[in-house]
Amino acid sequence: MEDLTIIGSEEWCVFDTLGIPAIKARVDSGAKTSSIQAANIKTFIRGAQELVRFEVNPIQDNRSIVIECEAKIVDRRTVKSSTGISEERFVIKTPLTLGENTFDVELTLANRDTMEFRMLLGREALSNRYIVNPADSFNLQDFNSGEISQKYSNYFKEKTGLKIAVLASNPNLYSNKRLMEAGEARGHEMVFLNVEHSYMKLDANSPEIRYRGGNILNEFDAIIPRIKPAVTFYGCALIRQFDNLGVYCLNSAEAITQSRDKLFASQLFSKNDIHIPITGFAKSPMDTKDLIRMVNGAPLIIKLLESTQGKGVVLAETNKAAESVINAFKSVQANILVQEFIKEANGQDIRCFVVNGKVIASMQRQAEKGEFRANIHQGGKASIVKITAEEKKLAIKAAKVLNLAVAGVDIIRSNKGPLLLEVNSSPGLEGIENATGKDIANGMIMAIENKLKFVH
Repeated sequence: MEDLTIIGSEEWCVFDTLGIPAIKARVDSGAKTSSIQAANIKTFIRGAQELVRFEVNPIQDNRSIVIECEAKIVDRRTVKSSTGISEERFVIKTPLTLGENTFDVELTLANRDTMEFRMLLGREALSNRYIVNPADSFNLQDFNSGEISQKYSNYFKEKTGLKIAVLASNPNLYSNKRLMEAGEARGHEMVFLNVEHSYMKLDANSPEIRYRGGNILNEFDAIIPRIKPAVTFYGCALIRQFDNLGVYCLNSAEAITQSRDKLFASQLFSKNDIHIPITGFAKSPMDTKDLIRMVNGAPLIIKLLESTQGKGVVLAETNKAAESVINAFKSVQANILVQEFIKEANGQDIRCFVVNGKVIASMQRQAEKGEFRANIHQGGKASIVKITAEEKKLAIKAAKVLNLAVAGVDIIRSNKGPLLLEVNSSPGLEGIENATGKDIANGMIMAIENKLKFVH
């Protein structure tokens, strides 16, 4: 026992052969095999050997750093995950440096995107070498954020001189963090601006936008608006002011306002021959029965005009229930849409992520059992999906009609073909990046570069 080194519950690992200068691992003596996060796994033959190519994002929450690795396959193993799902994984063998020691370790290639650590160090790697003290961390070596930045400096572009702001409310939201990260990885100066801390001076000679503390914000090249519904009016006023100052805004104030008004957006879709579920809108409760008949009766969907993320959306199973809900909403002067329920969709919808007139990713969302809303915020499960040419065309046209450079377009598959549900002007990145493994944030930054005709 005296010869065993004490290690903590988390340690920095180095894989020189794979080209990974530092990756943080959870030390878990309960797991037999060690595993590492791997994406885009592809096997190939060289000589008589079977090898595997894969990509590692070694830093948690940072998809912008991608290391391409190659190794010989030594085994295939069926591994049961913590959720009880069994899957076959490739096993590789590679030298691992832990502190001052270097030794060979077997690693399974796993999807650890949703895990806190990019790597798990199991008991096979620890046996006869280490003893774990769960109360300790980084006993063998510790790297501060400056050292990590230095180790990965080759993966960051030199400063470009472009200055881009993310205009939003919460800097800790996944989407906002990813955009900041992706911009920095491409060498741009990224600044987070809180919508509510910004204010403006309206003047013909010297219009200004100021920030908390009086700093003038007139020097940005581009703004990425991520405006939450509660601050749409004020956020759009700021975007208009940036536009007046000659700053490029990825989504204009007009486009955001149109997309947030579900009734106006539905009218635009109808006018432009974009098929949506039959939708009704009325002011007077006296017409409730006819309104229900107009959308082919119950079951039907009742939506608050200002709803987002599936909130304020109700499924009425019977005509009686529909009448009660509609009249209840009307009694509090709420503006609502009544929409036919597409039963054959089985609680599934498709989110297409459109950037500058191209669908760069799409995922299918499946509602939880007993739930009709497929929104991720309502517990919907995301998975990768192949969309049809017709669906792609519909998504691109919907974003174009609303004049949105960036849009999350929700489509439902019906017996009549694809129908447009709605278009989101600030689509979240977490669900779609995790489902597809694509770097959507990088795509949004590149869209700005293309618009500004900026060349690296």
